[in-house]
Amino acid sequence: MFKTYNGIITTMKKILILILPFLFSGCLYVNDRGIDTHYYNNCKEYYDSMGIYHKTCDENLIEFQNLKDATK
Repeated sequence: MFKTYNGIITTMKKILILILPFLFSGCLYVNDRGIDTHYYNNCKEYYDSMGIYHKTCDENLIEFQNLKDATK
């Protein structure tokens, strides 16, 4: 009895391990600055009164620049 029960549990674990990446793949997107939950960057671009260009962006979950700095 326990041998069959353990076999079912191990099969269910294998199925879950195979299915989980597909379930979470729709939640994360790769954009030009890193990996985030939004497909497009939420950047605000503007010129101030002196004519200087500014660009402020929200933080991504994983920034490619941070990964580059960490590997140096």
